[in-house]
Amino acid sequence: MFQTRHTRVAGIGNTKGSQRAMNLLFAIRDIQHRTGRDLGATFLSGTVVVNALTELYVMFKYLRPRELQRQQISCFDAWAAIFTQKTADYELNVTGAIKRKERFRTYIKVPELAMFLREITDYRTADMINLDVPDKNVRFLSHAPTIQQEEMIGRLVSFAHSGQWEDLGLDTPEPDNLDKAKMLVATNVARKMALDMRLLGDKFSDDADNKASICARTIYDYYVKSNANRGTQFVFSDLGTYKPNEWNVYTDIKKKLVNLGIPADEVQFIQCATTERARKRLFEDMNNGKVRVLFGSTTMLGTGVNAQQRAVAVHHLEIPWRPADMEQRNGRAVRKGNTVKLWGGNVVDVVIYGTEKTLDAYKFNLLKNKQMFINQINNGTIAVRRIDEGGMDEDNGMNFAEFVAVLSGNTDLLNKAKLDNKIMQLEKEQAIFKKERVRAERKIASNREEVEKARRTKAGFINDWEYFNSYEGTKVTQLLNLPQATTEETGRELHRIAKTYRSGAYGTIGTFAGLNLLVRSEYSITGVFDRNTFFVEGTSGLKYRCGLTGALPLGFVESAQYPQATLNKLPSLIEKQQKAVERIESEIPILQDIVDRQWSKADELVKLKLECKELQRKIDESLKDAERSLTPPETPATEYEPTTKAA
Repeated sequence: MFQTRHTRVAGIGNTKGSQRAMNLLFAIRDIQHRTGRDLGATFLSGTVVVNALTELYVMFKYLRPRELQRQQISCFDAWAAIFTQKTADYELNVTGAIKRKERFRTYIKVPELAMFLREITDYRTADMINLDVPDKNVRFLSHAPTIQQEEMIGRLVSFAHSGQWEDLGLDTPEPDNLDKAKMLVATNVARKMALDMRLLGDKFSDDADNKASICARTIYDYYVKSNANRGTQFVFSDLGTYKPNEWNVYTDIKKKLVNLGIPADEVQFIQCATTERARKRLFEDMNNGKVRVLFGSTTMLGTGVNAQQRAVAVHHLEIPWRPADMEQRNGRAVRKGNTVKLWGGNVVDVVIYGTEKTLDAYKFNLLKNKQMFINQINNGTIAVRRIDEGGMDEDNGMNFAEFVAVLSGNTDLLNKAKLDNKIMQLEKEQAIFKKERVRAERKIASNREEVEKARRTKAGFINDWEYFNSYEGTKVTQLLNLPQATTEETGRELHRIAKTYRSGAYGTIGTFAGLNLLVRSEYSITGVFDRNTFFVEGTSGLKYRCGLTGALPLGFVESAQYPQATLNKLPSLIEKQQKAVERIESEIPILQDIVDRQWSKADELVKLKLECKELQRKIDESLKDAERSLTPPETPATEYEPTTKAA
């Protein structure tokens, strides 16, 4: 459970929670209390965020309580204040009418939110692991409402305003608590109406242009096209499911398929497989092509089904409420092990049926709001600090926002959806452009610092090389504790020092040509001694490492001569430093060109925003006109109004 003051904001989920969730919280807290850290539990999920914004907060509450406390986030409202903003936008209500609705649609500090999630999440998609699955081709079959559906749409609009059960014209008795659950009742009626009018009562009849008829014809087309390879199809609907000895959408479509010429035993319902053995046999028959069409609901057919070997199409008779449910349904066919790559072009068609001006549009709108948030949070390549659920994702082809606009029949909404998409993409490009320019400015400053540093280093090399060449004394290694030793004795002493010296600070052990010889101990990250490194310190203060690693040569004589060999490398170091200066300086003009460049699409973005603003004004005006047309005229006041019942 969680508490919030945003009680009238859509899309925050169920605040009451469940006892099971509370028990889990207690168990995890006990483990975290014992360890003293945000550890001790692993959550495994194919859909981390399924439905609502609050899921992320609840997940953090389970797994990151100490981090939430450190960030002074003590409740949902505190979390929402940091990462979200309430906004109002156009949505379709249950009657298909356009309304402005307030919800947590805009998310701010997106990189921080995504990073917060990534700290506890190892996220993988099918693309990331190159999963061998067929391509998904989405087909959206939108059709006009039948005459009976047109009439019911008008009745639903009237019922939504009046709350009078009689306005719906149904033969069923009035539900209990109608006054408190008016919109819930309207939702239920609208869902059934969008699928098939016969779900509302026996008084309604079949129609050649309803979903059941269109779906039957579409299934038959796929049946014929894939007949040579015994292609199979999944048909999903959570309404009108199979019930024996009772009319339902499943049996109605099966009857139509049989009339078209498909054998009855090739069309099956998942509800008829009542045992695990029967389910297994049914899936084997699907994989063998003996069963060609399988009907089911999301809960019974959406998970735990491996019957994909010949699948050519997935049909969605009605739209689920959650994006995860749509993904689970499609996953029955868009799945590893499907043989369509051998004979079907490696493509599975996902056919979505929609009736215009019905709840289909509303449900697609919900899916759009939810899926946009989920995709952009799970995606690790977020280019903006702020995202809006109302925007469209160009990577998904025809997406939920377009579905909403198509179903609504309002060209202004479709145009607004497209404009919003273009604006979002241009703003992403602009953000990337600005980021590149800032990066170039920082790189220029860094390069100039590196050039100055490289020049100073080169000057030190030259100074030390000139000193070394001009030194007139004897160039012999002399140790402080063995000033008169032979070359072999000096080398042996150096090897002893290499084994015994243990200090991270530089220690002076002798001289060579008037220059100090140094040694320093190197340690690993864990604090374990690694080796001692030997240096020659130049007059410039630069320290030159013995060889590549700083370790002494194996021979005593070579060890005693390491200062000479080290200083002989100065000419190559000077040349290398000069090349570094030239390389760094050559990058500066290129970076400066990036800084001076102007973004070419700035005018286009301004123009699109003005067009969107004008279109929004037009939609606002049309909504006001629609509301005025539904408001009854006021009764004109009379000059004399009686003040008592008698009068």
